[in-house]
Amino acid sequence: QLQASGGGLVQAGGSLRLSCTASGRTASSSTMGWFRRAPRKLREFVAAINWSGSNTGYADSVKGRFTISRDSARNTVYLQMNSLKSEDTAVYYCAAGGAWSTRYSREERYNTWGQGTLVTVSN
Repeated sequence: QLQASGGGLVQAGGSLRLSCTASGRTASSSTMGWFRRAPRKLREFVAAINWSGSNTGYADSVKGRFTISRDSARNTVYLQMNSLKSEDTAVYYCAAGGAWSTRYSREERYNTWGQGTLVTVSN
C-alpha cells in the first residue's frame, strides 16, 4: 500500500513537500513515481525515481522546480515542489512499479497507486 501526504494550500511561488510511504510488498518496489490530475485534465506524469536514487526523471513542466528523492530505509519517497504555479494545482498520486526503465513516465509501468493528496496553488 501507498500513503501520500503533504498536500495543502500554498501561494504561487511557495513550496510544499509531498511524502509517500510504502508498506507491505510495495515497500520493495524498484520504481516510484508521482503523477497528478488537474481539474478537467487527464492524469499526467510528474517525476520518477529508482530504488537507489541514482536514476530520476521529470516532466518538462516541473524540471528545475521539483525534486524527487527517496529514503529506502524509511520506505518513503518525497517530492519537493518549489516555485509553485497555479497550473501545479492538482491531486498528486504516488505510484509503485517494477524495474526501472526508460518508460518510467508511462502509467502502465506502475501497479500500485496511492489515494492522492490535493495541492492547491493560489495566485
